[in-house]
Amino acid sequence: MKTCEINLNSIFFICGPCVIESRSFALETAEQLKNIFTSLSIPFIYKSSFDKANRTSSTSFRGVGMEEGLSILAEVGETFDIPVVTDVHEPYQVKPTSEAVDMLQTPAFLCRQSDFIASVAASGKPVNFKKGQFLSPWDMQNVLEKARKAARDVGVVEDQFCVCERGVSFGYGNLVVDMRGLQVMSETCNAPVVFDATHSVQLPGAKGVSSGGQRQYAPLLARAAMATGAVTGIFLETHPEPDKAPCDGPNMVPIVELPILLKQIKDIYHLIHTQNAQ
Repeated sequence: MKTCEINLNSIFFICGPCVIESRSFALETAEQLKNIFTSLSIPFIYKSSFDKANRTSSTSFRGVGMEEGLSILAEVGETFDIPVVTDVHEPYQVKPTSEAVDMLQTPAFLCRQSDFIASVAASGKPVNFKKGQFLSPWDMQNVLEKARKAARDVGVVEDQFCVCERGVSFGYGNLVVDMRGLQVMSETCNAPVVFDATHSVQLPGAKGVSSGGQRQYAPLLARAAMATGAVTGIFLETHPEPDKAPCDGPNMVPIVELPILLKQIKDIYHLIHTQNAQ
């Protein structure tokens, strides 16, 4: 029986491989991550997708599918007593996904789809709402307004919603991050803010049939985001061998590099919040 809880109001990480490659792969990576985060006393939510519905090419690997994927994610959570998050892409996926995992995530491209946002919010689960690459940070308050109304309509009084920055489109095939936006979202949305360090270094469509990325800059951005004082959550996709990953390999951080980075970010969080409390 799971005893883990999700607290979005102090430091936490959303971390895991971009997509479920197999049952054994998910269990192995979850065990590795559980050991790393436990050793550093840092809360984390295991993340992996059962389907990647917004691939560049029709030939791109999308995952194992919803039925198998949710079974695997539920097993990961129960086996290691860790909270699990995955993304949903359509309203019909919300109910079965809510029954299998602890938190839902909305893809950035769908942040303005009102009925979809409402259906996810009405699940009663914590939700990570990702900001579209085309959206200003202050516009996320409209997304949260839709979500909170839908939650209230089904009797949810205290929601657990957070908003997530994942970079802004800058010309063709590039993203940039405006660190001011993290503070803006914190103030206008009145919700915990998550910074997605790995998708922020993605180079959309850079390889023609797939996206590229600059994973070497993900640690830099993650540290900088935490130093703003506006962020409680850091989203990091990771993989044992990113160069061999079937999805988003160029922007995933190798698992072996996580311990040092996580400690640095934890130290920054405590430095900022200790000083703010004085």
